[in-house]
Amino acid sequence: MAERGQRKRLVGTVISNRMNKTVVVLVERLTKHATYKKYVRRRAKYMAHDPRDVCQIGDKVGIVESRPISKRKRWQVADIIEKSQTV
Repeated sequence: MAERGQRKRLVGTVISNRMNKTVVVLVERLTKHATYKKYVRRRAKYMAHDPRDVCQIGDKVGIVESRPISKRKRWQVADIIEKSQTV
């Protein structure tokens, strides 16, 4: 369990930036299957607050947990780790 005051941090890829000041980030993680012991890829989508509207589709970003900003937004873009190569 996280300590009090420690916010969760995740790294993912921006898959949508159509909304105003909001991006959708796809986070993938590997978990081991309980019975078969095979690694399974799990995916989750998070809506994150991007106040400056700088994220583009394909960017690798770090997101951090925050207070509820809207009905589904509970994360904020902390930093852009890698810009996408699309022209």
